Amino acid sequence: MADVELSSVRKSFGAATILHELSLSVRSGEFMVLVGPSGCGKSTLLRLVAGLEEPTSGSVSIGGRRVDGVSPKDRGVAMVFQNYALYPHMTVRENMGFALKLAGLPAVEIASRTSEAARMLGLETQLDKKPGQLSGGQKQRVAMGRAMMRHPQVFLFDEPLSNLDAQLRVQMRTEIARLHRRLKSTVLYVTHDQVEAMTLADRIAVLRGGRIEQIGAPLDVYHDPQTRFVASFIGTPTMNFLPAALAPRGAAPKGAAELGLRPEAARLSSVSGAEALGGGEVALVETLGSSALVHVRLAEGEVVVETRADAAPAVDSPAEVWADPRALLYFDADGRRLRAAAGAAA
Repeated sequence: MADVELSSVRKSFGAATILHELSLSVRSGEFMVLVGPSGCGKSTLLRLVAGLEEPTSGSVSIGGRRVDGVSPKDRGVAMVFQNYALYPHMTVRENMGFALKLAGLPAVEIASRTSEAARMLGLETQLDKKPGQLSGGQKQRVAMGRAMMRHPQVFLFDEPLSNLDAQLRVQMRTEIARLHRRLKSTVLYVTHDQVEAMTLADRIAVLRGGRIEQIGAPLDVYHDPQTRFVASFIGTPTMNFLPAALAPRGAAPKGAAELGLRPEAARLSSVSGAEALGGGEVALVETLGSSALVHVRLAEGEVVVETRADAAPAVDSPAEVWADPRALLYFDADGRRLRAAAGAAA
């Protein structure tokens, strides 16, 4: 295990700057997830740590050692890619041991490590098959096993589950989390999927436009977003946003541009402490099993309310949206979170 430190890192390709003076500290043994939309710089950051790119300025350190200019194979990292990057003509056993063979490790040591990784990943019966005979999930396990066998200080995952179907993604998330608990390794994991981020991370770094918007534990980022962007990006379904003038009397700071409300915090009927945000009609009901997402069309915009499926109203029926004022978040015109309650919203 090792810590990872990026200090004032900038990365440019010609006139285009991808990362802007970015600093990030990852603790030894931590599972850090980098999340953000396409083009935000998260994969570039991972490649800087791996040594596949070099920073335009700033520094990258692993285990207290500055690694700028150090070859990828000498950094003590192992990377798992989105496309598996397996050799199609080699068996699973050969794919997993190939890097160690190139490094000159004895055949007995390679065989021992292969058996250990295969056992941990449930690949014992697949070792003599070739990649073309495997499912997507099995291929990803092989890629993970190949990385594990190098006994790296840091694991780097670059959107490893994006090629899998929904059921396999859930299964592989569980396996990756279990593997981290067993190996207690340092992990940097890149994804655009905020569900992966919430379920896997010790801490999340939310990136936007080559800068870090917020870093924190998943639930802290979810319940206490610092910007409108973080509030909208983290959470499924996304947070509702409405003009702050709809806020209950005295609930918002002066000058607030928008209020935010999580769908699970919205109500379709009055409860203790709640106040009405407005009335309208039901535009859509999405049934998700035991719960439902009710889209209510207000004059000022649409609000999604999460409720029990058996309590969901019919489409086109009238509905009123209620909320506890304590559940409302406020953002100024620049998207920054407002904190102090200085009076009612204008």
